[in-house]
Amino acid sequence: MIRSITRLASAALVAVAIAPPAFAQGAPQTLGLLKIDVKSVATGYRTSKVVGATVVNEANEIVGTIDDLIVTPSERVPFAVLSVGGFLGVGAKFVVVPFSALEVRDKQILLRDATKESLKSLPEFKYSN
Repeated sequence: MIRSITRLASAALVAVAIAPPAFAQGAPQTLGLLKIDVKSVATGYRTSKVVGATVVNEANEIVGTIDDLIVTPSERVPFAVLSVGGFLGVGAKFVVVPFSALEVRDKQILLRDATKESLKSLPEFKYSN
């Protein structure tokens, strides 16, 4: 009897050892890739270059500084967090504008029709944890 159990256990171990791996069953997953013009993307700006950049209006007045870029899970478009007012970062207010509202011209970031006062009147943005 013990010999039969030992043989059965040995056979089970051998079967497990040589069996192919099991995969989860279900619908196969595919990843839809987009064709992207990498030469066009290469002409863009890295976030490390955008964050910290000053933002000017049409009169070339500095109206703020880009503090951060945020992408939300639902919107899938970037927003720019601007630091407005204050002196050397002290007393500044954070506000949010859609990144699409910003233009890059002559290596400057332009926010049309913006003034420090108009940006200060926007709701204050506070970072969540």
